[in-house]
Amino acid sequence: MAGLILHHYANSPFSEKIRLIFGYKQLEWSSVTIPAIMPKPNLTALTGGYRRTPVLQNGADIYCDTALIADVIERIAPQPPLCPAGLDGIARTLAQWADATLFWTVIAYVFQPAAVPHLLGGLPPEQIKAFSADRAAMRGNAPRIGAADGTGALREYLRRLEDMLADREYLLAAQPTIADFSVAHCIWFIRLAKPLAGILDAFPKLLAWADRMQATGHYRYTSISDEQAVEIARRAQPAAVGDREFVDTHGIALGERVSVTPTDYALDPVEGELVICAANEYAVRREDPQAGEVVVHFPRIGFQLKKI
Repeated sequence: MAGLILHHYANSPFSEKIRLIFGYKQLEWSSVTIPAIMPKPNLTALTGGYRRTPVLQNGADIYCDTALIADVIERIAPQPPLCPAGLDGIARTLAQWADATLFWTVIAYVFQPAAVPHLLGGLPPEQIKAFSADRAAMRGNAPRIGAADGTGALREYLRRLEDMLADREYLLAAQPTIADFSVAHCIWFIRLAKPLAGILDAFPKLLAWADRMQATGHYRYTSISDEQAVEIARRAQPAAVGDREFVDTHGIALGERVSVTPTDYALDPVEGELVICAANEYAVRREDPQAGEVVVHFPRIGFQLKKI
């Protein structure tokens, strides 16, 4: 049994967030390296069309978006906690800001010509062009921040984070929370953009914090192929849904055919039978010729549910 399987690639910042959480939790995991751009046929067999990175697989259950993936890991390994008592609300809110506002500000800053080769691992020009076209298609008509505005905003955000670390080792407490891991992958991506990473030099406490976060490592993992991951799903059965509270805000009943789609970018709908509609999660059951019966899970925040 492969246990937790992460579908990711080395230079993916959101994947680094989850890899560090594995390290913090001391959880063994299996690694599937996926392409950075479409097509991703074996991943699509599992997700039904969701294309963002990373994706977490546990047997025939497929989890999308790192907000939900972190919650799944927390349920499996609650210690040390990502959302300690008394800090749950602020930790999740700061994490959401980092995963959205801070992340897109970082993207605007680092994707300048001098840094792009470092971010993409030295890809040849034709593959860099393909990556750019893929990401343009993902973003669609979503608003974009220019490099100048991104630079100014990023400096201010870094200053605020430095201030949060004035009298503590981590952003909210004496130990890391989910907020730390969401900020950490953004800082990691800036450092990857070596010609531009000097922007961090003015913030020594933030740099020391980033070093502490990276020191958690990724713990122990075994590499498997995407074909093996699909076969694992095909041989497994989705976990029982259990007695999950049904939170209806759409007038859609469990068992109806629905689509679930991100609300911001990569607007690829996933269709299936609605099996979970909880306060913080949607899940749909679907059949795939390769993967068999799978249940694909999404966080409620950041996704929209529609009846087909």
